[in-house]
Amino acid sequence: MNINYSSTAKISADQAIDLYIRSTLGERRPIHNHQAFENMYQHANLIISAWDGDKLVGISRSLTDFSYVAYLSDLAVDVQYQKQGIGKQLIEKTKSDLEPECMLVLLAAPKAREYYGPLGFEQHPSAWTLKKSVK
Repeated sequence: MNINYSSTAKISADQAIDLYIRSTLGERRPIHNHQAFENMYQHANLIISAWDGDKLVGISRSLTDFSYVAYLSDLAVDVQYQKQGIGKQLIEKTKSDLEPECMLVLLAAPKAREYYGPLGFEQHPSAWTLKKSVK
């Protein structure tokens, strides 16, 4: 299998939603809100994608200043392509687009909590989130 990685490929909301469903990340993302996905991809400033031919099989979507911190908001790999190093490569390619001292921060999905430690991430005990209340 020859996986190609890109930091310039245009990804449509439909492609992203389809991948999120195939990766299980769709369980925690607004996959039924097309406009939200349009905004997520329009406003992210570092996106690395993984392709098997013309099929999107992985994505790393980050918000960053490129120097101090990058928030890796989404790391998704199609379940049929997992355990082949694609997620690790997406993280490495994300890091390579950042300054050497730039910190990479993420919130792990429940199913992925054990994934990040072996890749060099350290668990941080004081992360906080504030969700907008739904009316």
